[in-house]
Amino acid sequence: MLVLDQGEAADLVADVADEEQVNAAFSEAGAIDVLVNSAGVVGPNKPLWQVSDAEWRRTFDVNVLETFHTCRAAVPGMRERGWGRIVNFASIAGKDGNPNMAAYSSSKAAVIGLTKSLGKELATSGVLVNAVVPAVIATPMNADTEPAVLAHITSLIPMRRVGAPEEVAELVAWLCSDLVSFSTGATYDVTGGRATY
Repeated sequence: MLVLDQGEAADLVADVADEEQVNAAFSEAGAIDVLVNSAGVVGPNKPLWQVSDAEWRRTFDVNVLETFHTCRAAVPGMRERGWGRIVNFASIAGKDGNPNMAAYSSSKAAVIGLTKSLGKELATSGVLVNAVVPAVIATPMNADTEPAVLAHITSLIPMRRVGAPEEVAELVAWLCSDLVSFSTGATYDVTGGRATY
């Protein structure tokens, strides 16, 4: 397993929003059979009309452009080998929308759309592409979310709790395995009952 991140502790260091850095990292990595796109930022916590272009772009650069760059880099090799698994992290916000989180909600809706499209493009190739759609999970990313916003989105979960990273990891592991053979372009909810479709 290799970790691609901006931090120096990563196996491969790159800004995922930078096409050249991503391509260089994938060249260094060699054959990739499983790709999990989990980079993400919450983005601005404010009404849409107060969001700057720079804030909007940064959210899309990390949440969507990253997924595009890494999928584009990994797919040719997977197609050549006739097997691959791609799991993209979206969010329940991409389905329902969260107030004061328009950039984040929109970017995660884009990840769902990308997943559905790419899943269909690769449907007969042996490469499966699916998305995981979590609600609030106890991760460092949520440390930047305003407490009132975090309380609101947690209150929407019928189980009345935040999810654990391990609960999401189990689903991701399954989606990356040979056990999944007839599912592609799908979104799998890990929302404690919040998802309505």
